[in-house]
Amino acid sequence: MLNQLRRGLAPLAVLLCAAAVHAQTVDEIIEKNIAATGGRAALEKVASRVTTGTITVSTPGGDITGSIEVYNKAPNKARTLIQIDASQFNLGKIVQDQRFNGTAGYAIDSLNGNREMTGDQLELAKASTFPTPLLRYKERGIKIELAGREKVGERDAYVLRIAPPAGPPARMFIDADTYLVVKTVVTVNAPQVGDVEQTQLVSDYRDVNGVKVPFEVRSVNQFQTLVIRVAKVDDNVDIDEKMFSKPAE
Repeated sequence: MLNQLRRGLAPLAVLLCAAAVHAQTVDEIIEKNIAATGGRAALEKVASRVTTGTITVSTPGGDITGSIEVYNKAPNKARTLIQIDASQFNLGKIVQDQRFNGTAGYAIDSLNGNREMTGDQLELAKASTFPTPLLRYKERGIKIELAGREKVGERDAYVLRIAPPAGPPARMFIDADTYLVVKTVVTVNAPQVGDVEQTQLVSDYRDVNGVKVPFEVRSVNQFQTLVIRVAKVDDNVDIDEKMFSKPAE
């Protein structure tokens, strides 16, 4: 009798499990992520941010290190300045200064040459919004769908497939317990090397003015691994608009 009851309840258990898996909608997951990050009110107060820290680049010849400065201004202006000591490879100091003013981008690159931002790189910059692309994604014409759950390390994560109006789609992994972003994956066509799958693993979240900010970012592709460790975050800093544009000749 007990075995018959178990067999009878088995289909019900399967249905309940399936319902639990699909109970979360995209909007619910995104709202929980926004709440976990600090909430809409706190996020909307952050108009600009200056982040400074260190960067370590793993190469076949050994690790090289340097400094990184990231400037953000809502809705999508950004600048990343990296300076790396490559004297062990007789390259001196490598400077990479990538700027985007909301419509156009420019890269100052002592290693590969200066260039205008084009193609996938430009479209990604246009689609990226500060402080989080999830805050007003519908207004910007971004489509997001739930693509199931996957493991990130030992933890379960919801996978969101993000399709901007133009440019390459991306996958964002949101921890199923904390609802914080733990990983993003995007494939970008780079003029110098072709298609590059870029994976970012973010961790060590800390509270900054009521908003959770990751203090470690590990960026991995088929060519190299970068590890960024944040030392300081300053919000609502007055940033000169010229810092995001191509320097005057």
